[in-house]
This record gives sequence, structure tokens and C-alpha cells, in this order.
Amino acid sequence: MTRKFDSFSELLRSALDENLGPGKEVSDLFAEDIVFEFPYAPKGMSRRLSGKAALMNHLGRISPLLEFGELTLQRVHPSGETFVLEFSCEGTGVQTGAPYHQQYISVVTLSNGRIARYVDYWNPLVLLSALGGAEAVVSAFAESAVDG
Repeated sequence: MTRKFDSFSELLRSALDENLGPGKEVSDLFAEDIVFEFPYAPKGMSRRLSGKAALMNHLGRISPLLEFGELTLQRVHPSGETFVLEFSCEGTGVQTGAPYHQQYISVVTLSNGRIARYVDYWNPLVLLSALGGAEAVVSAFAESAVDG
């Protein structure tokens, strides 16, 4: 079931298909009170974001750091309102030119046609390498880091 996408929102729409409500922007996919977690986030980066505004701020901080290329959805495991997604992406660290080739396992829970909880499991070493090390991550996320 391998499918390729140019954007994160396209990947999510395909994986969750008729379970998501209408909307074209990535922000339309998430509930206002979304909880987004990164259990393996390196020191200096948020491990938990609460609310759509915090998530959009985080995505705004990532976009100038990483150039995302093709995303590949390998599998979707549905279980009621919760879905486990297996996917990967190809990308590059903007400042370093280093590859960002990441594998993800994401646990996504829906409520009323929106993503209410998203737990994102990925390899922090890939991120650290692409961004140029731990100091670069701390610098990029200094204002918003939460270890909660």
C-alpha cells in the first residue's frame, strides 16, 4: 500500500480519508484543543504542544529549518477513532544541506472529524544531524521548548 505525497496534509487526508472533516489547509485538520506529542524529541525541543496555536507556531519554526520532500505512506492501521500511520519522508536541513530521511510511526486520534491527539515517534538523531547538532536545535526552539 505504498503511496507518495508532496505534503503532510495530503498524506493525512489520504490516510484518514472520510474520517476527516472539510478543509484545505493543514490547520483545518486539527481540533482547536489538539495535543501533539513528540516522545523522542531532543533536549531543547518541545515534547508536548497543547492547542492549535502552539502547533502552528511549532510548524512555523520547523519550516525554515527543514526542506521537506516526498512523503511515503507505507501502512495505516485503523482502530475506531485511532489510527497508527507508518510513513517516511525525504528532506534536507536548510542550513547544513544534510539529509533528513526520517521514518515515522504516528498514533492519531480523531474527534468530530478533526485530529484531537497526535503522538509522533521518530528518530531524533536524524533531526540533530540535519539541523547541525544539539546546539542548533536549542537555538531554533529556545522560546518554545517544553519537556512536559
